[in-house]
Amino acid sequence: MSVPNADTQAEQHPIHLVVTDDLRRNRLTVFLRLLLAIPHLLWLSLWAIVVAFALVAGWFATLVLGRLPDGLHRFLAAFDRYQTHVYAYFSIAADPFPGFTGAPGYPVDIAIADATRQSRLTTFFRILLAIPALVVLYVLQIVANVVMILAWFYALFTGRLNEGMRDLLAYWLRYQAQTFGYIALLTGRYPSFSDE
Repeated sequence: MSVPNADTQAEQHPIHLVVTDDLRRNRLTVFLRLLLAIPHLLWLSLWAIVVAFALVAGWFATLVLGRLPDGLHRFLAAFDRYQTHVYAYFSIAADPFPGFTGAPGYPVDIAIADATRQSRLTTFFRILLAIPALVVLYVLQIVANVVMILAWFYALFTGRLNEGMRDLLAYWLRYQAQTFGYIALLTGRYPSFSDE
């Protein structure tokens, strides 16, 4: 789940996961995780209100221009990255307290390719086309919720997170980031079950 070499870079999904987490967890911050995540969850909710307007503007702009404008792409990409950081922290998939800007470099992060041309037809029907991915994401969310609870207990007692638990949570985070990226027109590529 790390950055691949240049030969496989072209084959990767435009939104892919980068994991540099060392699996160590601070028991105190794990114990207080819900309380510590509250400022991020509030900021994420406020940011999401602005994102809703940006999504509508981006949809119209992509229909007209055939691609998402760079400014909107950067804004929506930062939000996608930030929500990945917040959910990684909240779910115990990562330990350090994340920043509030969605800047790259968090231990469980996503890399997002630059804006490219997209089909106007698939842009027009994007929400309908995303329904199967949203159903899959719903199922993954249920599994992730169970794993989050187990991860909380595991990390609280051992001071580490089991690699399998972290990887399963990372899989959910990647699929969620790709689904949001598809809906937000960050990419025209459908969410994938693998990074390639």
